[in-house]
Amino acid sequence: MIMQNKRLIGIVLTVALLLLIPLIAMQFTDEVNWTLFDFVVMGILLLGTGLMCELVLRRVKKIGHRIAICGALLLALLIIWAELAVGVFGTPFAGS
Repeated sequence: MIMQNKRLIGIVLTVALLLLIPLIAMQFTDEVNWTLFDFVVMGILLLGTGLMCELVLRRVKKIGHRIAICGALLLALLIIWAELAVGVFGTPFAGS
């Protein structure tokens, strides 16, 4: 049980550290212009993906299935992130 809690703490800390990157970058350049909404959305995406991967690690017994499901979750995260960042697919989901 303690190991599982350590993984959850690791997930939350990793999300927090990843969200610090654009926050720090905003201090040094005008190229990064995130609003509070951007931080909330990215936090939800990162935390949701991390927690779903944790659920997969806890519930799925076969290693191959774990890798495939977590890989699919990470791929979905990257596709959503790319669409929100630059509108790769041109959906209204990306904004303007």
